[in-house]
Amino acid sequence: MDWRTKLVNPSAKARQDYRSLATPVYRGSTVLFDDQSVVTDDWRQADYGYSYGLYGTPTTLELAARLAELEGASETFIVPGGQAAIALIYLAYCQAGSHALVPHSAYGPNKAMAQGLMRGLNIEVEAYDPLIGGGIDGLIRENTSLIWCESPGSVTMEVQDVPAIVQAAHARGVAVALDNTYAAGVMFDAFAHGVDVSMQALTKYVGGHSDLLLGSVSARDKDAFERLGPIYQQLGLAVSPDDCSLALRGLQTLAVRLEVLERNTLEIANWLADHPFVAQVLHPALPSCPGHDVWTRDFSGSTSVFSFIFTDAISADQVVNFINQLKIFKIGMSWGGINSLALVYPDLQRPAQDFGGRIVRLNIGLEKVADLTDDLAQAMTQLS
Repeated sequence: MDWRTKLVNPSAKARQDYRSLATPVYRGSTVLFDDQSVVTDDWRQADYGYSYGLYGTPTTLELAARLAELEGASETFIVPGGQAAIALIYLAYCQAGSHALVPHSAYGPNKAMAQGLMRGLNIEVEAYDPLIGGGIDGLIRENTSLIWCESPGSVTMEVQDVPAIVQAAHARGVAVALDNTYAAGVMFDAFAHGVDVSMQALTKYVGGHSDLLLGSVSARDKDAFERLGPIYQQLGLAVSPDDCSLALRGLQTLAVRLEVLERNTLEIANWLADHPFVAQVLHPALPSCPGHDVWTRDFSGSTSVFSFIFTDAISADQVVNFINQLKIFKIGMSWGGINSLALVYPDLQRPAQDFGGRIVRLNIGLEKVADLTDDLAQAMTQLS
């Protein structure tokens, strides 16, 4: 055999009995079959074997299986990010002429997709009060095919009565999807509370270090799995096995990170609650947060992100100056990583609420709490 052929068809093989605590990173698009008769192109690789790298390599499927086990799901899909997860769920459950419901407090890009892509596909997405609970029955129509929940809500942190919404939805044959990113899939048991599909932006807590983009979509049962699968295949939602490897590593330290993040964040939230410039702290574990009683009933803990509102005596310009004066807190989007972040929402819109540019969201990281409170204090001093 010519040496050129040997380069691409080597016969030399290393021993394959190597064992490691780390899941190998399998890169590849082409899957080799032993015989033409077994060639298939099926996204259900866990059931029928590997067919094409687009649907995941063993690294991807290992991450999916571990997340499904952790969340108590039937199956999990790994997708390129949280927004891809949202799109997959919308397109699996809605079609032209469908009606869907999404809370006012949902992640901004979810609502943008509702008014953009979904509207263009003749899918009507209606916003609803996140604290409506079982009253959502009055919004369900004959053509309603999906109800979104996100609890706590993005920025304003309303905790939803998901079991009451599920009960009303299922009585009318409507599926419920939950953005469970805040709870990292573990602080709120989506499937024990009746949710049909739960998603996460793995970018946040599972990744944990602000250096990867991934999402997950977990199905309660085989019916949900079979509904999601064909759309997953048609959209070509391929992910990098390298990113999946980072997420697998992130899972190993998730528990210890969440424990420290919860403790640090509660200390900062309570410190802010006592500050004279702060009108309200929106942290689910504090009574000042809308839906706190539901959080106490349904959640096993809290995580690292929350918001607070300055008093009316503080102007929007002063709030921007406060953000700019912070030294340890970085100005940036996203959350769930090891670094503390701060961001003001000058144009946040909620029905019958005008925050006047005075609402700030924080992500608390792994820094020493005293250093973080000192940083907030010196920036607060600039306001006076």
